[in-house]
This record gives sequence, C-alpha cells and structure tokens, in this order.
Amino acid sequence: MSNIQKHEMDSNSNHKKNVLHGFFLSISTTIAEPHTILPLIISHFGGGSILIGFFSSLLRGGAIIVQLYAAFHAQSYPYMLKYLRRVFVIRFISWFLIGVALYIFGDDYPNASLFSIGIGLFIFSFSAGFGAIYFREITAKIFTHKFRGKTMAVRQFFSGAAAIISGAGTGYIISSFEAPMSYAVLFMVSAFLMAIGLFAFGTVSEPKKEKVTKKEKSFKLFLQNAMATLKGDKNLQIQVTTFLLAYSYLFALPFIIIDANTKIDIDGTTIGLLITAQMVGAMLSNFAWGKLSGNGHNKLIANITISMTIVAITLAFFASSLIIYMIIFFIIGASIDGNRISSGNLILILAPEEKRPVYSALQTNITSFGMFFSLLGGVLLHFTSFTTLYIFTLICLCVSLYISFKLKD
Repeated sequence: MSNIQKHEMDSNSNHKKNVLHGFFLSISTTIAEPHTILPLIISHFGGGSILIGFFSSLLRGGAIIVQLYAAFHAQSYPYMLKYLRRVFVIRFISWFLIGVALYIFGDDYPNASLFSIGIGLFIFSFSAGFGAIYFREITAKIFTHKFRGKTMAVRQFFSGAAAIISGAGTGYIISSFEAPMSYAVLFMVSAFLMAIGLFAFGTVSEPKKEKVTKKEKSFKLFLQNAMATLKGDKNLQIQVTTFLLAYSYLFALPFIIIDANTKIDIDGTTIGLLITAQMVGAMLSNFAWGKLSGNGHNKLIANITISMTIVAITLAFFASSLIIYMIIFFIIGASIDGNRISSGNLILILAPEEKRPVYSALQTNITSFGMFFSLLGGVLLHFTSFTTLYIFTLICLCVSLYISFKLKD
C-alpha cells in the first residue's frame, strides 16, 4: 500500500468523528452502567440478583442472535454506512423510550417499569448486533491496522473522560431528584447526548470495498460455510476461546456493588466515585494500550488485561472500604478498554479482507455469550455465596489467561 493510500485511509476527519462518536456514546450509556447504576435501578423496582444478571446481560449481550445474520448480508455490501445509520436511529429511540416509560409508570407500576427497561435494553443491544458488524467493517476500511489501534485508544481515552463527566452528572441527578424520576431524567437527557455522537460517525467518509464475497443462496448455507471457516482456522479457535473466557469477570462484577452495599454505605456520591474510578482507569490505560497496539503488541495487551481482571476479582474477597472498591473498579475499567482494543485489532488482522464480516461475526457472536455470564453469576450467587462466586470466576479467568499465550499477533 502506498503512502498516499495510507494517508487517505487514516484521515484526520474520520479520526475525529470516530472519537466524537465514542465520547457522546459513553457519556450517555454510562448512566446505565451494568456494574453500578443498573443494578441499583433494578433493585429499586424490586428486582433480585437473577433479574439484575439478566438485565445486565441484555444490555451487553442482546446482539448475539443477529451477529451472523448481519454478516450474511454485509459480506456482499461494498458500502456499510447507510445501514449503520438505520441502526443509530433505532438505538436512539429505544434508549429515549426507556426514560419515557419510567416517567409514566414509575413506582406506581414497578413491574411495567422493569418490563420497559428490559424491552428497551434488548432493542438497544439487539440493533447493535447489526451495528457492530457495520462499524467494524467501516473502521477496517478507513484506518490501517496500526493507526486503528491508535485512534481506538484515543476514542477510548475520551470515552473515559466522558464517562467521568457522566458519573459526576449521574450522581448529581440522583441526589437532586427522587427515584424513579431521577432514572427517567437520566435516560431521556442522555439519549439526546447520544444522538450527537451517532450523527458524527454517521458522516464519516467511507471508501468502496473492492473485495466482496457473493452472498450464499440461503442463511443456512452461510452458517455451514462459517462453521467450516471456524473449524479450519486454528488461530481463530484460539482467539475466540480466549476472549470468550476473558468475559468470565462478568460472573461476579455486577454483584460486587451488591456485596459492597453490605459493607459500606452506597449513596449517590459513592456511586459517582465508583463510576469515576472505573472510567479514570479506562481513560488513563489507553495511553499504554495505544502505544502497545501501535507497535503491534495486541497479544501482550490481552495477556495483561486478563491478568488485571484476576487481580480485581481477588481484591473483591477482602474489600471492606471505599478505597479498595475504587481500586477494583479502576482496574476493571483499564482491563475492559485494553481487551476491547486487542480483540478488535487481532480479529481484523487475522481475517482475509473478503471474509472480514464473517470472521468478525464469528468472534463477536461466540464471545458475546460471555455477556450472559452475569445471568449465570446471578443464579450461582442465589444458590451459593459471594465466596463461591468469586472462586469460580477466578478459575475461569486463569484458563483464559493460559490460552491467551497461544494467540498470534
């Protein structure tokens, strides 16, 4: 590839729009952060540990069932942006309507409020199943491998900054309005902030994809070919297994805040501090992740981030003060961002150009089952204890770390 082509791919305009998208998406979705705010919202309306796990899974994992179907169509698209814009509209509407529903139903109809949250989160996440394929394919076309690591690190740095702002704002709104009015206000206001970021990325300059794959005659045939691809690529198998098990921290993470609530006072200020700690960790770590990824060390990032989650869950055994819990969330924030960069770059490096949507969908579709680990964690906690939950989580993370050393950069 010539220097001119590289320059065109890594344009400053597309870089800025990518960062803006991350900034405003983060500032809006942090108000339903599944490890702090969301469990408290669900608990407010009478939901228990299993429902907390289920809703946390909905927010992160609802995209599973459409990833491969999206790739089935996307593999033959020379342009993705118009389809991504449709996803953006759906995500905005579903997020905004959660706030409207909480305003209408509130404490008078708690079951209706919980149902509305569940439906809204499912649509928001379900639509992201299509959006993830389109977004990743677009970033593969507009950024080179090394620059993509840098722009995603910058994006995540500003996403962390946005989340800190959001954490402070969330704490203020929760303190200023009585629940559930505060929750309704959070969702409705954040929806319009989200729209700014969606508009920004919706205007990137997307080049035409020259190498496309002819779509199979049926989705069934596509699935057969996709499974054959997975079976025939050992490196893909290792990568998928590593990042699936890397999500094992989700067995325990949504419930750490519940455990903390029995040891320290959890109020609006405390919530804001924990969110801030997580987002500061995410934000500052991106200096390291961007440097490592820019130098082609995505495997090392995976090794480090999985080790960090092991440390965080271990600390949860002994945590009994706000400082320790802030350290836990700081580490988790840093590891989540690093994992996102390494997994995203490794799959795009591994995949042939014409099969990028398929490889991306296979990894995302399979590893997204990890998003539902919080549901299993809720069931495990319901029948056992926090100690059992933490030990089980650590065992799974150690297996992930072992396999991660077999990744190919």
